[in-house]
Amino acid sequence: MKVEKKVISDLTKCYAMSEITVEGKHCFLVAAEKDDPCYLFAEDGTKLETVWSDMGGVMTMTAVPGTDGQFLSTRQFYSPNDGFKARIEIVTRKSKDNWEVRTLCKAPFVHRFGILNRGGYNYLIVCCIKGGMEYKNDWRFPGACYGAMLPSDLSGFDDEHPLELSLLMDGMLKNHGYAKVSRGGYDAALVGCEEGAFLFAPPAVYGADWEVEQVLSIPTSDAVLIDLDGDGKEELGVISDFHGNSLSIYHQDAHGNYVPQWKYPVPEKDTEMLHATWADSILGTPSWVVGWRKGTKDTILITWDAEAGNYKTEFIDRNTGCANALHFLDKDGKDIIVGTNREINEVAYYTLSK
Repeated sequence: MKVEKKVISDLTKCYAMSEITVEGKHCFLVAAEKDDPCYLFAEDGTKLETVWSDMGGVMTMTAVPGTDGQFLSTRQFYSPNDGFKARIEIVTRKSKDNWEVRTLCKAPFVHRFGILNRGGYNYLIVCCIKGGMEYKNDWRFPGACYGAMLPSDLSGFDDEHPLELSLLMDGMLKNHGYAKVSRGGYDAALVGCEEGAFLFAPPAVYGADWEVEQVLSIPTSDAVLIDLDGDGKEELGVISDFHGNSLSIYHQDAHGNYVPQWKYPVPEKDTEMLHATWADSILGTPSWVVGWRKGTKDTILITWDAEAGNYKTEFIDRNTGCANALHFLDKDGKDIIVGTNREINEVAYYTLSK
């Protein structure tokens, strides 16, 4: 694998990313963890606009389906110790460098969220890392997941008229990980917390209950589901525990249970604070991108080596401390990975080739 790197921005504590369509063109967003800007980039990495220049606290962003220039974003989640004011906002482009921001819903300590589609309806799932706190590093109040049907028209929501959320599951200590997964015709969310990894599926029929399934019972910071070895069964890639150092892959046994299959073969002191994660087909091969923020601060690509009958890893970058990764194919079909290298305040644009 060949990797061509381009630094496209210096952004203090760069963190969250999302693809978005603006004026019919494929673009992406990058925002900061603290009170720093959110930028809009063209597909080729050219900086186009400043969405906002202050009040960050952005852990998650995602485009509103079927819209042009509209997305949802967390704001004012600065850390698990500073998230009381956290909420999800609706951000809408009115003109160049002119973006309207309104509250969608108030959700203290919201860390991750996503938009899932099932049965022709869009649903919002909101993942709160904790339920409250009284002092620094207070984890006595577990987090929870909330859900709501997301209307196609969001114009009626603001700070005084927030979207109402319903509790889906509570008792989720250090509710950190989120990944959107396809379940054969509909979307689901894979959520990681101290109690394990859980699949949340929106109602099969409008008005019915959400479906929740536990797929793993070990402490999980982040997880992905993807068939890496091509046997028709999805592997479960797991970062454990919260902001942990353990990187493992679990394989389904004959009974559908996930059992340990592989562990990244380096000392765990080298992989402190595993964080960036993205599973997709990259260079035509099912792949898992993982980066960590301490230790050696590397970013790697994990794939299955059929000849060796084991997993192999290749380096995308080293000593950068990637917080999040985003993959897409550009207009020419090239594989692009964007990394928010938080520990060196660098937004990096990687072009991968064989």
